[in-house]
Amino acid sequence: MEVKLDKQYPLDVDAARAWALLTDLKATANCMPGAEITEQLSETSFKGGVKVKVGPAVAQFGGTVDVIEAVAAERKMVLRGKGADKGGSSASMDLTAIITADPTNPAHCVLNGQAAVIVNGKFAQFGGRMMVQVSDMLLAQFVENFRQTALTLPAAEGSPAAAAAAADATAGASTTAAAAPAAPVVAREINGLAIFWALLKSWFGGLVGKKA
Repeated sequence: MEVKLDKQYPLDVDAARAWALLTDLKATANCMPGAEITEQLSETSFKGGVKVKVGPAVAQFGGTVDVIEAVAAERKMVLRGKGADKGGSSASMDLTAIITADPTNPAHCVLNGQAAVIVNGKFAQFGGRMMVQVSDMLLAQFVENFRQTALTLPAAEGSPAAAAAAADATAGASTTAAAAPAAPVVAREINGLAIFWALLKSWFGGLVGKKA
C-alpha cells in the first residue's frame, strides 16, 4: 500500500537555523518520538530505529536512511528510508524536504515536505485513509519538536534572529538575563495507544458515514 503526503508547516524560526537542524540527521531524528540514529555507515548513509509502545508491549523497527541529495542553495534535502520489524512488516519512504524563508518575516520560515510511503505487512491492513491520519498526528509531533529544537540553535551573526536576541538581552540586562529556550522533551517511543485511538475514531467515522 502506498500513501502520498504533501505538507507545509509554518515555523517561527528563521530559515538558516531550520536548515542547520535539517542537515543534522541525528538531531532531526531525535525530533521524531521514538526515532534515533544509532550508527553512521558513510557520509550519506545512516542506521537507525523506531520504538512503538502499546501498553507494556514494545515493538522495535530497524532500518537505514540515505541522503540522496542535499542542496544548500535551495535548502533542499532528499532522503530515502527503509526498515522492517521482526513480525515481517516493512516500510519505505522517499522524502523531499525544503526550507523556504517567509518573505514577509525573515525570522520565520516554512518547512515543506513531500513523501511517498509504501507499507507492507500487518500495517497495510489499516488502509490509506487511516495511515494518512496517523502520519498527520506523528508529523505534528515531529514539527513541534523540530521548531523548539531549531529555536535553541545560535542565530547567525547579523541575521534578524540574532538582532532580536541582542535586543532582548539588552532590554533585560538591567533586570534578569534573558533565558535561552529549553530543549524539547521528546518521547523515546511512539505512543501506540494514541495511534490506536486515532485509528478507532477513523473506523467509527467510516461506519457512521456508511449508515448515513
